[in-house]
Amino acid sequence: MTVFDELHNPVACEWHIGQLLRTMNQLRDGRPSPMVVRDTSNIRWLTAFDGVFDDEQAHALYVAPDRVVLHTDSRYAKACEQAARRTPVRVDETRESHASFVARQWMGSWLHGMPGAELQIEDTITLAEYRALQKAFPAEFSIGETDGVVRRLRAVKERYEVARMKGAQSITDAAFSHIVEFMRPGMMEREVQLELDEWMLRHGAQGLAFATIVATGENAANPHAVPGIAMLEAGQCVVLDFGAKSYGYCSDMTRTVFLGEPEGQMRDAWRTVREANETVEAMLAPGVTGKEAHERAEAVLAAGGFAGAMGHGLGHGVGLDIHEEPVLSTRNDEPLAAGNVVTVEPGIYLPGKFGMRLEDFGVITDDGFEVFTKSTHDLVVI
Repeated sequence: MTVFDELHNPVACEWHIGQLLRTMNQLRDGRPSPMVVRDTSNIRWLTAFDGVFDDEQAHALYVAPDRVVLHTDSRYAKACEQAARRTPVRVDETRESHASFVARQWMGSWLHGMPGAELQIEDTITLAEYRALQKAFPAEFSIGETDGVVRRLRAVKERYEVARMKGAQSITDAAFSHIVEFMRPGMMEREVQLELDEWMLRHGAQGLAFATIVATGENAANPHAVPGIAMLEAGQCVVLDFGAKSYGYCSDMTRTVFLGEPEGQMRDAWRTVREANETVEAMLAPGVTGKEAHERAEAVLAAGGFAGAMGHGLGHGVGLDIHEEPVLSTRNDEPLAAGNVVTVEPGIYLPGKFGMRLEDFGVITDDGFEVFTKSTHDLVVI
């Protein structure tokens, strides 16, 4: 049995649903609290359905102690029914609004009418859907709001999730090896981006984790630059930020390559960015906070002469989505836990001159940080 099979659909689904029910029970002090989940990534994680969902927010999952029901439509119903075999999930394709579906599930449950019972919704639900739920239930019925409950559960990854992200990263690392052989001065950013994207898709990626960034010259000083017609020129550096998706899970890496040997401030910046990355990766462990990690990186950048040149958070969680919890930033005072998967991506951005970033991602282990990214930290010169 492989790690992919170890917590495959039936077992993973039951475990995730159980985690949510136990959490909701604790939040509500033991009072019954069914929940409706609308975020597709949260639904995918809870059900552990593979090869079923796309990016459309077309589904609602009703989770209660007595039933777990997925409301979908005819476009997805058969795939959902097949994936739901041997799981606690029932599939309902009744042609009605999600609000009507939720009300029907509630009215048919033994929870209906119990003192203190309350329907929980995700705080990301749209106002329109909230209003629809209000209309579907009696005026005196209580609707409570959860604050990222499922996303916090998703923040601690299981072994099969880690294995999937390692697989996605192996494609990404191979793509980097390819693109540095492909790139040449005179190419446009967009040309490099297309080659990188197509190579990943041709070599095992189910999709792209996010829109690939290729930025050179002054454009590289914009952390989220959109690749365009700017030409790669000798003496510049090029930021490559990209990732693949495999079995639904994302990878994320950034490398900066140089069109000729860097000198002066550019070489100093690269040395400093690398030191910041490696210093933080060496300190990451359970109990370290996201704020502490970010501040350590900022201290290294400042000591290298680049105080205030990063401007963004040091890192973020990765999983089914490219941005998940936890974050490595001044906003996060919470200690990291074993199983958190995070990026470490210090950068230096000097408007009008250049920008660079060095990003790995990996998992917090019981005694440190296991980096998934295998591409070199050494200077890459084309």
